[in-house]
Amino acid sequence: MNIIGIIPARMASSRFPNKPMADILGMPMIGHCLKRSLMCNMFSDVYVATCDKIIYDYIESIGGKAIMTLDTHERASDRTAEAMLKIEKKIGEKIDIVVLLQGDEPMTNDSMIESAIKPLLDDNNLKITNLYATIGSIEEFENPNEVKVVIDRESNALYFSREPIPSRKKGITDVPMFKQVCVIPFKRDFLLEYNEMEQTQLEIIESVDMMRVLENGIKIKMVYIQEDNFSVDTQEDLENVIELMKKDELVKSYIK
Repeated sequence: MNIIGIIPARMASSRFPNKPMADILGMPMIGHCLKRSLMCNMFSDVYVATCDKIIYDYIESIGGKAIMTLDTHERASDRTAEAMLKIEKKIGEKIDIVVLLQGDEPMTNDSMIESAIKPLLDDNNLKITNLYATIGSIEEFENPNEVKVVIDRESNALYFSREPIPSRKKGITDVPMFKQVCVIPFKRDFLLEYNEMEQTQLEIIESVDMMRVLENGIKIKMVYIQEDNFSVDTQEDLENVIELMKKDELVKSYIK
């Protein structure tokens, strides 16, 4: 089984310019994302897909693999698909599963990635999975930068939103509060199929890519994880992650 990880990254983030190269404990954030992803034994390889030479050169300088992509992509999945096809041409074989990893979630670890991949290996009918975790505070629940998810009894996603769902406004305040954790494995052909689909109304309204999958009637298997994982969308987020990673044992294995 040929499984690869791809980390799409670009410097021109509207909310946090130059984010991939933001320093965390002496290493750019994108370096942490790559080093930790490479710890996953299920991967044949991991690549960073970027349109920025500064990111490409940095990844090459630390012995990683990078793929240059177009600078016109608006979605991470588009950049991932372009990189996947270039990798296939380079290695001369097809990829079975591609895992879209985030360049702004430097606390992702190998156990999380393996948990996300496993359902695709166990069920041939599945096309895509997502991770999800418990939200720890009302502040986080109400933060529009966090994508919330509600799931059915079979652990399939029902809906994603940046709004706090399910609602706490009808008198029931003790509601299940879950967030999407963006480690997203795609079956190879489904990634290409997904990118050929037109953007959907709810995808645009919610600004959540996964709504395109649900609106086309395709199931997304959700896999629960215990780990805390935080994305970096603001300077405040970066400072929070730095403090958390000071206590992270994995960091010591790749930063000497």
